[in-house]
Amino acid sequence: MLDFFRNHKRLMMFMLILVIVPGLGFVGIQGFRGFFDESANVASVNGHKITRVEYDDVMRQQLDRARQMLGAQFDMKSFDTPERRREMLDGLIEQRVLADETQRLHLTASDDAVRRVLLNDPVISSLKNPDGSIDVERYKQMLAMQGMTPDQYDERVRYSIATQQLPASILGSAFTSKTLAQHLTELAEQQREVQGIAFHPRDYAAKVQPTDAQLQAYYDAHRNDFATPATATIQYLVMSAATLGASIQPSDADLKKYYDDNIAHYRTEAQVRASHILIVAPKDASAADKTKARQKAEELLAQIKAHPDQFTQIAQANSQDPGSASKGGDLGFFGRGMIAGGQAFDDAVFALKKNEVSGIVQTDFGYHIIKVTDVKPEATKPFDEVKDQIAKDLKTQLASKAFSDGSEGFTSIVYEKAKSLQPAAEKFKLQLQTATVTPRPDPKLPPDSPLNNPKFLAAVFANDSVTARNNTQAIDVGGNTLIAARVTDYKAAAVPAFDTIKDAVRQRVIAAQSNDAAHKDGVAKLAEFEKSKATTGFSSPLKVSRNDAQGVPPAALSAIYKADAQKLPAYVGVDLGDDGYAIYRVNSVVAGAAVDPQHLAAAQQQIAQVNAQSDVQAYVEALRERSKVKFYGSLESGGVQANEQ
Repeated sequence: MLDFFRNHKRLMMFMLILVIVPGLGFVGIQGFRGFFDESANVASVNGHKITRVEYDDVMRQQLDRARQMLGAQFDMKSFDTPERRREMLDGLIEQRVLADETQRLHLTASDDAVRRVLLNDPVISSLKNPDGSIDVERYKQMLAMQGMTPDQYDERVRYSIATQQLPASILGSAFTSKTLAQHLTELAEQQREVQGIAFHPRDYAAKVQPTDAQLQAYYDAHRNDFATPATATIQYLVMSAATLGASIQPSDADLKKYYDDNIAHYRTEAQVRASHILIVAPKDASAADKTKARQKAEELLAQIKAHPDQFTQIAQANSQDPGSASKGGDLGFFGRGMIAGGQAFDDAVFALKKNEVSGIVQTDFGYHIIKVTDVKPEATKPFDEVKDQIAKDLKTQLASKAFSDGSEGFTSIVYEKAKSLQPAAEKFKLQLQTATVTPRPDPKLPPDSPLNNPKFLAAVFANDSVTARNNTQAIDVGGNTLIAARVTDYKAAAVPAFDTIKDAVRQRVIAAQSNDAAHKDGVAKLAEFEKSKATTGFSSPLKVSRNDAQGVPPAALSAIYKADAQKLPAYVGVDLGDDGYAIYRVNSVVAGAAVDPQHLAAAQQQIAQVNAQSDVQAYVEALRERSKVKFYGSLESGGVQANEQ
């Protein structure tokens, strides 16, 4: 089909004009576009769209994290399933309904709360100068690389804090009684004395002698288990900001021009280091309370004037600012707008010289007495000092621009020159590479390898690629990276002939029959023990608990604790799958050690948190039920049929 389109471009263009232009006369440009808008969305909540791009980004991040955690054990099929995709979408919907409720209740976060979160951020903490102050210019540069200003980032943090208030209030009110916590803790610590006997398949393997007929029957029933996957040998091109950036070398003149054009980025605003004493008097306090607080501040100011060398001691003893009082009121270095005291505080502190003390300064928090202990004048870093960093930043920017400018051209040439990737390689100076891939990601490759991208692999094994040997389309794998490939050799999935894998089939049959024999003997022995109540053949007694299984498999431990404690001894049989069968004789129940108060308190808190999490989930589900949620087609196909919930 794609080949027909390529070879009949003029005809296809004429047909499109015949179809599209009359349609515009009936519905108009905006109406026509409306037919297709929903294909870009996966759902909407109260009219707020959740875009496919947003969904795909979250899905990609989840898969990347899973690859990094599991490494070679990562299996794309177990993660990228319809169930997981729906769970992901449900999570985005829950975030949206929570955000809507936050907005409805007009919840927000104070400047001081935002400041605390920012200062506790490890990334921002890494920007601290030796004196403890934040390198504001590096902070601005870091955000600029993400396309944000400090104000925009502040609002993002404020929004995040606000949306967390509702769940936090539920979690903060969690409570579990001590009696319940003690009962559950005692159950967790309760021990059961058991003895076991195992029936291992390996012990039966030597006795299993399958016939050729049995081998053939097993092969016929499990042919797909022996199939070799389809493979494709490909040529491929990767176009990314990184690959384009390798050939970009800005000249010294370019670097100097960038420095001159962005001189403000390398200028450090004036900063001061100050200490203060705060006597709290909120703006909503009564007139009497404000008068009392001001009198206290005036008394302290008189003490400081009489003993200027004792500012630190007076602050430690009297300041009502919990964050700085223990440090003698020290606020560290800061610039204008970095302290929550507002304009009045800034005007007062930046009017002082080193070692000068202010008068009484009133803000929304109360009354301050401020002492400036050090001053850093405004300074501009010289070009030579920042030249290397400018080169790195400019190279990154130019590479991103080159990718942005070239991505459309790369996509077009890969499509138009469908029988070869060489034209695209030559035009964009890219290295033509080769690889052999299967429809499933290769766990041996790095987690972020474009060759493991599911969309890319699907395109490689599409009929147009393997049969017509046309280039794939340019696949966006995220991170400013496009990849396109052409299949040079293809081998379809195949089931080897029985004679070539007869030994492998034999091993499978022996394993299956050995396991069956172990299970059969185990079940028979269990019935015998239940009648005779025998004790022979079991291992030495072992005390197990829910918190300490002593190596007992989880399935067996579950069965052991299901045995009726009032009818001991009891026998339980456990199917261990490929590991065979096991029987456990439960001899007695042993009460756990007395729970110490500290352990009980921790257990009480943990149980309360579990209950609170359930309450949060129930609350979010209630919000969702009263919200208008609409789904748009399949997550895999990108369909546009809307369904309301």
